[in-house]
Amino acid sequence: MIKLYRHPLSGHAHRTELLLSLLNLEYQLVDVDLLTGEQKSSDFIKKNPFGRVPVLEDGDITISESNAILVYLAKRYGDQHWIPNDPVNAANVERWLAIAAYELAEGPAAARLVTVFNSPNYDLEACQKKAHTLFEIIDEHLEGRDFLVGDQVTIADIAAYAYIAHAPEGGVSLGKYAAIKSWLARVEALNGFIPMQKTKVSLAA
Repeated sequence: MIKLYRHPLSGHAHRTELLLSLLNLEYQLVDVDLLTGEQKSSDFIKKNPFGRVPVLEDGDITISESNAILVYLAKRYGDQHWIPNDPVNAANVERWLAIAAYELAEGPAAARLVTVFNSPNYDLEACQKKAHTLFEIIDEHLEGRDFLVGDQVTIADIAAYAYIAHAPEGGVSLGKYAAIKSWLARVEALNGFIPMQKTKVSLAA
């Protein structure tokens, strides 16, 4: 049985749970209490020395960091479309994974950390500004496209989904981003899609 260690309000954890569901895999969820620091406990540090969720255990294999987990699941259990073989589309998937790890994390994800988790480590207004700059780029990119890379859904879409869909929880409205909203609807229409738990904060209230 695959085990996924996660927090239900973590977008990083949701992206891995979403791919597990889309791949129709059986898995067990193990909730990690971030608010009490369980992710920094000695037992959890053995699974991920950086003390972060998610962590995936598949038999005797342990994978940490959400984008690495996406790659593992796609390569081991998925069809080719999740990570295309052709060099250009494969490179573009990697490009969007990098964007998810930096621009997405520093913009809408960080804004949500402030409003949902009361994080003192970020300036909310600066994060919201970064989010809108990023969303303008993504919205233009998605004009005339169904997905971020190529003609089919890839792990790039899975990595980007949660923190864009839940950006309003960080005070970042999606109202003017028509192409992004259409893309979100296409992801949500995928067979096996599961949503991430919502929080009643900011624009989501």
